[in-house]
Amino acid sequence: MSTSEQSDAPVSSELPLALVLGGSRGLGLLIARDLLGRGHRVVVAARDLDELDRARAQLEGWGPVLVRTCDVRDRHGVRELVDELEEQVGAIEVLVTVAGVISVAPLESLTVEHFDEAIDTMLWGPVQAAMTVLPAMRRRGRGRIATITSIGGMVSPPHLLPYATAKFGAVGFSDGLSAALTGTGVTATTVVPGLMRTGSQERAEFGGDAEHEYAWFAPAASLPLLSIDATRAARRIVDGVLGGRPIVVLTPLAWVGIRVRGLAPGTTTRLMGLANRLLPSGPDQGGRHLVEGSTAGERLASRTVHALTVLGRRAAERNNEQVGPDHPKHAEG
Repeated sequence: MSTSEQSDAPVSSELPLALVLGGSRGLGLLIARDLLGRGHRVVVAARDLDELDRARAQLEGWGPVLVRTCDVRDRHGVRELVDELEEQVGAIEVLVTVAGVISVAPLESLTVEHFDEAIDTMLWGPVQAAMTVLPAMRRRGRGRIATITSIGGMVSPPHLLPYATAKFGAVGFSDGLSAALTGTGVTATTVVPGLMRTGSQERAEFGGDAEHEYAWFAPAASLPLLSIDATRAARRIVDGVLGGRPIVVLTPLAWVGIRVRGLAPGTTTRLMGLANRLLPSGPDQGGRHLVEGSTAGERLASRTVHALTVLGRRAAERNNEQVGPDHPKHAEG
């Protein structure tokens, strides 16, 4: 873990402090902005310093913001960041862990390493972050912890198996943490979004027939009937987190998916299996190599897909999801 090379502007210590891990772009950036708008000091942490500098430029007009480089997979780095903030900046009142990675591919195009990356980021990341801030929060008798999971952590969608594996674990951890903290003054909120128009399709990775995987995923993450506006999603998330709600579910489709899974789990799995058979299959000529969404979209060169993803691409521009020359592969937020 290292701090930004730019000096921090002084901020009022009277304002509550929030830490957003994976907040440099996408949903994390919007959550940070919403927290700033509600009178918090916000520390935005992510792996890429250039992205953090762009995020800071976007957020500075909203309130006092600091940026730090930190990889949620690095247990010692997370500890160093939390210790630094608690000692030098102030008590962390709100923790939101958003960092994520999306790999869209059939099973035969995946390796164990893809599962390692997903689990280290989206399961161990929230576990390590929460367990690190908890002792001080419990001593103070107050605090808010939020883990951004997914409908993919309640119903395992086709061609997203590493993602779903990690998110199922994150749901179990956050839900159990909420119960374990009952009566302590500290709350844990499990956030279960459906598809959101964050622009993350540009940073997601695609395998197998990568171009045709992009052709179904990117429109689904862009069309209004299937996805929710990310700014509205961030507002509802912050409402729930600050209100201490144990769970926040976004989008009607997410609610339907959870209910159908609960009432008819076998039927749900069969439906996912049918969907799996309808999607592209088999590894590409590159074997198990995954390519970034922006690259897959360029290779596809489909006017139809281009038209269907207009809103998603606009969201990518607004939410700092643009692809740079040297950036981490993680689709944070």
